[in-house]
Amino acid sequence: MEIVVGFLIALGIGLTGVGGGVITAPVLILFLHLPAAAAVGTALIFAVAVKTFAVPVYLWRKQVDFRALGYLLLGGVPGVIGGSLLLKGLKTQSGLVLAVVGFIVVISASLTLLRMALKMERNGDRNRYVLLALAATLIGWEVGFSSAGAGALGTIALMQLTTMAAPEVVGTDLMFGFVVALIGGGFHFAQGSYDPQVLIRLMAGGIVGGIAGAYLAGVFPKRVLRAAISVWLVWLGSQLCYRGWIAMVHG
Repeated sequence: MEIVVGFLIALGIGLTGVGGGVITAPVLILFLHLPAAAAVGTALIFAVAVKTFAVPVYLWRKQVDFRALGYLLLGGVPGVIGGSLLLKGLKTQSGLVLAVVGFIVVISASLTLLRMALKMERNGDRNRYVLLALAATLIGWEVGFSSAGAGALGTIALMQLTTMAAPEVVGTDLMFGFVVALIGGGFHFAQGSYDPQVLIRLMAGGIVGGIAGAYLAGVFPKRVLRAAISVWLVWLGSQLCYRGWIAMVHG
């Protein structure tokens, strides 16, 4: 089951660019019944593994803006550490963690849909790096706490706060997501807050799925697939919110 899930998630990443963290954690919680903290840790480590194959491509193409990346990491690194520490502190509050993770997933997926509906493709007219660092702090916190946020929010921040071209936005955001996932995943790994057996099976399917997604990316309508996955994520996040609320009421 985990191999199939890893394949499908990585396939979706390759086809649409939708971040692995925002998909993986809700699926692990709702369908594989992992505790929220273990699901977030497993999702972050899995996201690092999947993105490892994509990052060198953008570096080779010189589609990473290292100055913007530096400002992103200036805010994102403390943010992801803070989010990871907060998740550890709330580990016993499973209902609250479920509700917050679900809320972040809903917001992240909804922002993707909003960006598509408004056709937010125009970059900002000047570079606002200070605001970029502040936005990255919030994004990093969300990544550390829920494994979600780097893809949708990072892309929006780069488009609105820099003058970078679209390929550089994608490459820079992917590199940022890789680094914060690496830090957050490393934190969860050191704390033992992940499921090693599930992770290995996810990666076994994810490698094949990532290659297949990259190969099929030019065949399927990417915009339609991204919208469909985002709608599905809104539903998944809503289910997490509901389960978390019920757990808090009865807890």
